[in-house]
Amino acid sequence: MTLAPPAFADRAVALDGTLVLADLHLGKDARSNVEFALGERGDLVSRLETLVDRFAPDEVVFAGDVLHSFSSVPDDVPASLDALHRVVVEAGAELVVTPGNHDTMLDAVWNGPAPDEHRLDDGTVVCHGHAAPTLDAPRYVVGHDHPKITIEGDDWPCYLLGEGVYDGADVLVLPAFTRLASGVAVNGRYGHGTLERSPLVADVDSFRPVVRDEGGDETRTFPPLGEFRRLL
Repeated sequence: MTLAPPAFADRAVALDGTLVLADLHLGKDARSNVEFALGERGDLVSRLETLVDRFAPDEVVFAGDVLHSFSSVPDDVPASLDALHRVVVEAGAELVVTPGNHDTMLDAVWNGPAPDEHRLDDGTVVCHGHAAPTLDAPRYVVGHDHPKITIEGDDWPCYLLGEGVYDGADVLVLPAFTRLASGVAVNGRYGHGTLERSPLVADVDSFRPVVRDEGGDETRTFPPLGEFRRLL
């Protein structure tokens, strides 16, 4: 079966009739010094609205870490998740959540579909990426690592695309959908030392960073990180 080509937009990816985004970290604004004009909820909702209007998906998958806190649910989080769910439903799509390591309290706010791994029509498996998947697939789409790339002092959230890097399967790592996540520079300490990383990203130097410039409506794919580091 031919894999659906990825369409990158605003830290998310569209694969035929499925829109995938990861690492919303609802409730993180309560612990952040960053404020948006619309607030955390308004920022996430407005961006999701733009994405579903653009891609008209049949389903939307939140690939884990929907919540930020491990041990509690801040008062405004249920309303935020309800607002995001409403955007999906009003677009005529179904919302699926694949829980992440932060989502220990997910049952308190979500009673919809929540499989650990979710298979798409082309065989792609979506999961959070904090644990090794149990399903075989030709491609995995994950979050967890919050990748960004630093170029000439500027930080860009980025995707990581590895071809055949996990038991012969492709792996696509999404940047964090929340803009409150600072991210980890893949051309910096990422992949070195003791930094936690997805088990699907064993050889980070084999992955290509993909940067989406929304302002210029341009997607840039860089050489594999092992080669890219030598060019910097």
